Amino acid sequence: MPLSWNEIKNRAMAFSKEWADESSEDAEAKSFWDAFFNVFGITRRRIASFETPVKKGDGKGGYIDLLWRGMLLVEHKSRGKDLDRAEHQAFEYFSGLKERDLPRFVIVSDFARIRLYDLEEGGHHEFALRDLHKHIRRFGFIAGYQTRSFGQEDPVNVQAAEKLGRLHDLLKASGYEGHALEVFLVRLLFCVFAEDTSIFEQRQFTDWIEQRTAEDGSDLGPLLAQLFQTLDTPREKRQRNLDEALAAFPYVNGRLFSERLPLASFDSAMRESLLECGSLNWSRISPAVFGSLFQSIMDEEERRILGAHYTSETNILKALHPLFLDQLWAEFGRIKDTPKALPAFHKKLATLHVFDPACGCGNFLVIAYRELRLLELEVLRAVERGRLTRHLEFDLSSLVQVDVDQFYGIELEEFPSQIAQVALWLTDHQMNLLVSEEFGSYFARLPLRKAPNIANENAMRIDWSGVLPPSECSYVVGNPPFVGKQYQNAGQKADLARAFAGLKGAGVLDYVSCWYRKATEYMAANPAIRTAFVSTNSITQGEQAGVLWNDLFQRGVKIHFAHRTFQWMSEARGRAAVHCVIIGFALHDATNKTLFDYETLQGEPHAIKAANINPYLVEGDDAALPNRRRHFDPDTQPIAFGSMPNDGGHLLLTADERLELIAAEPLAKQWLRPIVGSEEYINGIERWCLWLGGISPAELRAMPNVRRRVEAVRQQRLGSTRETTNRLADTPALFGEIRQPATNYLAVPKTSSERRAYIPIGFLPPSVIANTELFTLEGAGLFHFGVLTSQMHMAWVRAVCGRLKSDYRYSAGIVYNNFPWPDADGKKITAVEKAAQMVLDARAAYPDSTLADLYDPLAMPANLLDAHRAVDKAVDAAYGKKSFSGEAERVSFLFKIYKEHT
Repeated sequence: MPLSWNEIKNRAMAFSKEWADESSEDAEAKSFWDAFFNVFGITRRRIASFETPVKKGDGKGGYIDLLWRGMLLVEHKSRGKDLDRAEHQAFEYFSGLKERDLPRFVIVSDFARIRLYDLEEGGHHEFALRDLHKHIRRFGFIAGYQTRSFGQEDPVNVQAAEKLGRLHDLLKASGYEGHALEVFLVRLLFCVFAEDTSIFEQRQFTDWIEQRTAEDGSDLGPLLAQLFQTLDTPREKRQRNLDEALAAFPYVNGRLFSERLPLASFDSAMRESLLECGSLNWSRISPAVFGSLFQSIMDEEERRILGAHYTSETNILKALHPLFLDQLWAEFGRIKDTPKALPAFHKKLATLHVFDPACGCGNFLVIAYRELRLLELEVLRAVERGRLTRHLEFDLSSLVQVDVDQFYGIELEEFPSQIAQVALWLTDHQMNLLVSEEFGSYFARLPLRKAPNIANENAMRIDWSGVLPPSECSYVVGNPPFVGKQYQNAGQKADLARAFAGLKGAGVLDYVSCWYRKATEYMAANPAIRTAFVSTNSITQGEQAGVLWNDLFQRGVKIHFAHRTFQWMSEARGRAAVHCVIIGFALHDATNKTLFDYETLQGEPHAIKAANINPYLVEGDDAALPNRRRHFDPDTQPIAFGSMPNDGGHLLLTADERLELIAAEPLAKQWLRPIVGSEEYINGIERWCLWLGGISPAELRAMPNVRRRVEAVRQQRLGSTRETTNRLADTPALFGEIRQPATNYLAVPKTSSERRAYIPIGFLPPSVIANTELFTLEGAGLFHFGVLTSQMHMAWVRAVCGRLKSDYRYSAGIVYNNFPWPDADGKKITAVEKAAQMVLDARAAYPDSTLADLYDPLAMPANLLDAHRAVDKAVDAAYGKKSFSGEAERVSFLFKIYKEHT
């Protein structure tokens, strides 16, 4: 157990005084460093050796004055000697050391002065020996105090995954796998972490392997089994003749080492791999990546893209801060200078219960626990400031009240649920070290007496109140699985049907919706609970928004805060981007509601106060848009679907097939029409169809190739299991559904890339057949074109349309038929029409470019962009507006107009 900082400081002062006037003979160096280590309560001989032989970079041999492998190298000179030369000599030794033995710290000294280099943080510090007590905390690594800020992209996280992952691969290749391997690796991880964070003595685990096991690894497996058994046995119950090195390990408890595992067989390579793991400084592992780290160890592909997980801590905090952290910090800010109020607030922190019903490896719980402990630390500081005497020794174990048993989770898979529990324990110890550092008194919870409450169950098939009674729950938070309806397996579809039994249209919902419904039912027993989930943005778009949120609103749900769509993971490291939202909700209302909007998917959020938040995550009423058959304003230009062939592909032709058919049957030429959907229209792809309306029997009989195609259509329709399709076999020469405009029409693609600032719409003649992937507005004019190609309409599309992957999925029923058109006069209409024509003229200047080319954000011509901006300005003016602060305000404005009209 490390000494308190007060005791270390007093020892440092005594040491400096004793050695300030001592002689500088080389023989005294050993005594000097033995005494130096003793300042920190450490026996130097146990962890560091003198005069370690090493081959330098020039090939010559040398001796390192003092080496603590993996931690510290010391080069000591006689009094008054050049420390720069000593520094050069110290770093010369590095080339002769194994990578795992390279130190983090280097000290050079001449008795009178000490210079310390921290090779990870960079820089050095030099001072006179007499001032050692003033700089003593820089040497906390010797005592076992190694607190630090956790960088989200710290390279040690990747190194840790690679090293422990290599050991995993070697064990698995040897036949040691499955549950036993998972538990075994979690235990090893605990051990290497423990020796770097003062749970064990420093290097206790690694030194035990090096000193007590054979180099060929033959006895390592059985000895590890004995070690695990020892860690699970109280000291007073261990055999009295137990090897002293084993007996020195503490009692851990917590059930971590209780299960008896099959013996693992090691060889020299596997032993060396484990030693390589021990060479890392595991105290640097960020709690935010524990779960991702452990998962990556078990999965080589996950290990390769581990860097993609590092944004998760930032995103987790996006949920935790508005859910409860901001409120707690604000409350503390009000009472921190009122000593009488602090105990009640501290007790409140210790009685909060956080529940993640889809906890995975525990990332949300880990970060929530860490943040509560950091707030508790501020409470303890405030209490300390109120004491009459600063640095008064006191019992930290009775003052630190927030503990891991306040955290609850449900996880389907066994291994992640074990990781969640261990990750919380390790985080607890890191926070205990921080408290120890702050108050100069070592504090650790060992043996483990309390444990997180992680249920290894299917969250959709158990009663959550059996994990944590609602009356005891404070907050529900997490990142439930996103699975679209087309990707759900049979079990997930059954879960969805069970969760939304009797709800019409529930089959369209993403699997994540189940957690919203279950949470709502759970909160009904305690309406004070607040919940926040990270979710796919699809539950706030298209059909899903109406089905899910109308149901939740009927049950009393109110949205308190929301992050509008943002990118959850970076695609730069090999992982596809996931477009997410975060929604905080409860069964009670809140006076202060907040929307977090993003200028770009990868950008930073900015907060917007809102009176109320609707399902599309903009300010508006608690109602989702209905799926309308026609526009709510009967005077609005109607929109229609394109025609559906229902032909098995027999009436459709490629450009080459058209030429072949015409060559064989020239009479067919007059019956061929170009046909377009979203893909063909945007990308300029040439496709054709047989449009045989009005053909006479004689004309059809004169074209045997065409007739064969028509017969194939008939057979395809007869073979269908749908009665309506069978009836279409009576007219096999015609499309199954014909909705082709008779005059020029405005074409609106059903699917378009989200990368485009505008959906490329345009005018087509009636001779071009629109299929079902194209919407049509027959008889529409420039005003309709201008409004539909404006940012006003695009903001509405982005807010309410469904998505195909991340592409816009335009719809008639939800997007168009609910869109509030401007009530504009003739002058404003003319301005929109004039600007709209500018867009068409700009397009016409590039006859060889497709719409995909013209609307590529990297290649969009400047004159086309200028024309669109003119349209945007004219359309905004038609609505009576000049500007908006952001897209959320623009959409909120449209919802206000919608409300007025409906």
